[in-house]
Amino acid sequence: MTTPQLLLARHAARNNAEWCAVMCRAHGVESVFGEEAWAAGRRTPVYYPDAVTLRPGADPVALVARIDTASPGASVKDSFADLELTGAGFRVLFEAEWIHRAAGVPVLAPDLAWDVVSDPDTLRDWALAWDDGGANANLFGPGVLDDHDTFVLAGRSADGRVVAGAVASRGDHVVGVSNVFGPPHTAWPLVLHAVGRLFPGLPVVGYEQGDDLTAALRYGFEAVGPLRVWTHAG
Repeated sequence: MTTPQLLLARHAARNNAEWCAVMCRAHGVESVFGEEAWAAGRRTPVYYPDAVTLRPGADPVALVARIDTASPGASVKDSFADLELTGAGFRVLFEAEWIHRAAGVPVLAPDLAWDVVSDPDTLRDWALAWDDGGANANLFGPGVLDDHDTFVLAGRSADGRVVAGAVASRGDHVVGVSNVFGPPHTAWPLVLHAVGRLFPGLPVVGYEQGDDLTAALRYGFEAVGPLRVWTHAG
């Protein structure tokens, strides 16, 4: 990883941790930012880690001590893929890549109309489309809309249905995109167009793996560094 890539990965990790903190607040879970990592003292919402490292070389013992490993499923986002947590009862759940797209890179106008979700009923429609029958639509409650740096993007078909979307999280240096859903050839042009309109001066970051990473690279992202997510059996 080059020095510029490391800086981008650090910005992406911080942005991702800030989004995780938003989701925790929406679910009544307190969390704290430290110098080395963000962490929540009790179990976080499903799909969200209990800790995110913010710089390379975090102390694994101190990090694990900050989270609840007594409950099954505790997880750590190892933002620089440099932790060894097997001795603490963790295993690697998956590996991925931080991604970055420079500000101002042109993108074709999307086929779908889009808007920023601003009310609980529309958020519910968005969550149901994101969930696609997976029984986790309640993950996105109205509290998500209270954060002024969080923008839930909804792409709509001609009949008004939400068929694609993402969450955009504005940070000091970057805007993060997560929870991208819909066919890639529809979702990515929509998300990048919307983010470019909302935050024209900010580069876009996130993380992806597998086919989703391939799709992101096709739409102008570059991979800037590896990450791992560890999970604990409890």
